[in-house]
Amino acid sequence: MSDDPPGDTDRRRGTTVLGRRANGPFRAIRRALAVGCLVVVAGVPARPVPASPAPTTLWVAQMNLCNSGRAACYTGRAVPRAAELIRTERPDLVTLNEICQDDVPTLEAVFATVHGRARVTSAFQAAGDRPSSADTRCRNGRAYGIGLLARLPTTASRYTVHSGIHPAQDLADPEERPWLCVHVEGGLNACTTHLAATSRSVALAQCGQLIDGILPAIRRRTGYAPTVLSGDLNLRPGDVGTCVPPGHPRVGDGAVQHIVASDDISLCCARSVDMDGATDHPALLATLVVGCARPAGQSSSSSGSRSCS
Repeated sequence: MSDDPPGDTDRRRGTTVLGRRANGPFRAIRRALAVGCLVVVAGVPARPVPASPAPTTLWVAQMNLCNSGRAACYTGRAVPRAAELIRTERPDLVTLNEICQDDVPTLEAVFATVHGRARVTSAFQAAGDRPSSADTRCRNGRAYGIGLLARLPTTASRYTVHSGIHPAQDLADPEERPWLCVHVEGGLNACTTHLAATSRSVALAQCGQLIDGILPAIRRRTGYAPTVLSGDLNLRPGDVGTCVPPGHPRVGDGAVQHIVASDDISLCCARSVDMDGATDHPALLATLVVGCARPAGQSSSSSGSRSCS
């Protein structure tokens, strides 16, 4: 794999305003206090000392909508139910699995309305179709895959979209599983994926390649940012622990959906929300605190991690 993940998109308008991507977190992701202290010693001013960024709290929602129209779990009601959840819960970041490309602008419109005058963005990555060497398609003919909706901080000047197909795939399954990240400069790297459902060993390989290869490559390209990965990993909690390094907080729905973060993020208060039979997965919601340092010696666990006081 090269150091530069494929499919990167750089969005910039002027110096402070981001464009919105139809294919394409964040309740003011770095509410940094731009205050410098001037200290005078023997009549000579010292260098200004920048204030530390205040921790930022975000509300994250993960949903698998089973909306291809081809699977037995399809009901045709998942997108309206997802829209209802966005209106009720008002998440800052939404990760979406098993959706059609046209579901993204539909849900982005609801997401944007919920957040009023805040800037939002969206992204989509299609799953591959091995037999045709093209995209997997929904029953309505649109590309099928994964998506992400994010509220952008007012201080962000740029974001980049990184996406692709996992190197490891189950060759017995025609669907090639994708990954997707939106990196907000000076803020957060928000990612989602839908790992293989047909092979535990392949899902573990995909998880390991994402954590150990793809995410570090994005950091080398864009610079470091706290990272959160949210999605249907098709792995049980014990399996996730074998591909996520120690010290990385994670929460889950007790089944196959998980939210995993870098060690400078706190995760807590996870809960599952029933989707009223619209899809075969509950929604998974959690509180994410960016910029919360863990006290020395404290470790994370599969049921949660530290919290900021």
